[in-house]
Amino acid sequence: MCGIVAVIGSREAAPLLLEGLRQLEYRGYDSAGVATVDAFEDGPGGLLTCQRAKGKLANLCELVDREGSLGQLGIGHTRWATHGKPEIHNAHPHRDECGSVAVVQNGIIENHRFLREQLELKGIPFASETDTEVIPHLIGEELKVLQSNGDLPSGSMLLDAVRKVALKLKGAYALAVIWAETPDALVVTRWQAPLLIGLGEGEFLCASDTPALAGFTRTILPMEDGEIALLTPLGIELYNKDGVRQQRNPSLLTGSNHVVNKRHFRHFMLKEIHEQPETAQLWVSRHLPLGLPVEAPVALPFEDSFYEGIERIEILACGTSRHAAMVGAYLLEQFSGIPTAVFYASEFRYAAPPLAANTLTIGVTQSGETADTLAALAMEAERRRAHGDPAFASRQLGVTNRPESSLGRQVDHILDIGSGIEIGVAATKTFLGQLLAFYALALKFASLRKSRSILEITTLTNELRDIPNQLRRLIQKHDQLSENLATRFSDTQDVIFLGRGINYPIALEGALKLKEISYIHAEGYPAGEMKHGPIALLERRVPVIAIAMPGRVFEKVLSNAQEAKARDAKLIGVAPEGPEAEVFDVLMPLPEVSEWTSPLLSVIPMQLLSYHIAFQRGLDIDQPRNLAKSVTVE
Repeated sequence: MCGIVAVIGSREAAPLLLEGLRQLEYRGYDSAGVATVDAFEDGPGGLLTCQRAKGKLANLCELVDREGSLGQLGIGHTRWATHGKPEIHNAHPHRDECGSVAVVQNGIIENHRFLREQLELKGIPFASETDTEVIPHLIGEELKVLQSNGDLPSGSMLLDAVRKVALKLKGAYALAVIWAETPDALVVTRWQAPLLIGLGEGEFLCASDTPALAGFTRTILPMEDGEIALLTPLGIELYNKDGVRQQRNPSLLTGSNHVVNKRHFRHFMLKEIHEQPETAQLWVSRHLPLGLPVEAPVALPFEDSFYEGIERIEILACGTSRHAAMVGAYLLEQFSGIPTAVFYASEFRYAAPPLAANTLTIGVTQSGETADTLAALAMEAERRRAHGDPAFASRQLGVTNRPESSLGRQVDHILDIGSGIEIGVAATKTFLGQLLAFYALALKFASLRKSRSILEITTLTNELRDIPNQLRRLIQKHDQLSENLATRFSDTQDVIFLGRGINYPIALEGALKLKEISYIHAEGYPAGEMKHGPIALLERRVPVIAIAMPGRVFEKVLSNAQEAKARDAKLIGVAPEGPEAEVFDVLMPLPEVSEWTSPLLSVIPMQLLSYHIAFQRGLDIDQPRNLAKSVTVE
């Protein structure tokens, strides 16, 4: 969740650190800081300077411009508060008692209370409420021991100290550490939190995510769990968790997906909503090219043997990704005929169902770094390895927008949704990309299992090929409609979203988007469940947004909408135009499409309405309060 940047080389570190942090702003944060080491000209060691600011990165930039920050070695951090309020004294970097060691961390140290108590017994004072501050104090103590042995300060000494401290830490972490005594050494390590090393010419830049490397290098070395690295201007020493020196080739970032560009739009979220036709068109070109045989209607990057023998699917996801997974589960069950269950990844970790044979486990995470999803997948793989029966062997698939992520390194098969980098914290085009990934899987399984006729599969395929054009027209139309409707929500405090069948997850997603960026309380319900309790919430000040698309539950949703209207609720319909739509006080019209493909379109009014309501309220749309783009802690 937090953003880490660290640099060592021949250029001034502060400008590189601040630019890297700017590229990581999309991850969400509430404070920021940098620390640099400026080498002494007339002797060993250097001067460590640490600067921190609450709020936006601009506040830190002003502080650095005013006070200066010299040195060619430095670390930077954007903090999303977990332990301790978002105040300056809790911002990173944190230092040891002497102020000579500085550390930035992404993750949570679960045993920090015990470690803190041990340090306090030694008389070491603490300046923050964070879990991170134990780390520089522990490293400082290790360095004192090493120096007492008569060793001269060196990068290897810092490496040894960090390695020893890492063995004491429980939880998830990515660390970057600098020491005033070694202005030519940077040490980084990770455990269940992302960290990349970018390789430049005589310089290295480490970061939590690829956007921070934009403009610096395309050559990267992703670190593995337990690895620790010593970086100097001369090169990298990389060791695994057992202390064995590693030799691994770096990889190249391809394309421009890691470059941030808002273009002419007011916010990244609005830009990304408008990019969805392009996302869909790229998906069609990749997976539904013309000329495919009718018996193999979709192109996927796996051999047919990958799908053989699968009798059940379990999907692990969180947040928006879980809503996409719910649509996917509906498609896989109802269209492809495979029993499918969706689990909150965070709950699956502690209450997994009994193992079932011949199961495909799908992890869905747009960033590929969601801690709960990665941990749930790892736990499921371990359980299956321990079982021993080949029928219970682990078969895992990752659905992500970042194939170079931790997910891509953890599972054998990755389905890249290819949506391009998404900066807005509230997911839009990556949600569409995840939906489309499940349509591809549903078509593949339906054709292999012959659960649908060739006509049904061909019909759905042709409808999907037209989705990019449908999206272009819909977004242009609803951008203005949503802006006009948003003015009616100025005093709204509660909103109800209704859907049924394949569009129930879209009701959940609509409610989530409204909560995320407008801070209006919203809940999504299956329309038929309203009368079983939630209908008590309805009155004239509570708008109800109902998704009613033609299909097997169309009349049922209209009937449920009538029940809401009878309780004086203002009724907003997401439905095709026609006499049935007269029940709605306000209509957000959609084209008449099949029920199968309707979620790809019905989500658009939800996204745009949420955006324009938040804009009317003057809120920070791309970086809403308390939220982070990539949830890398439990």
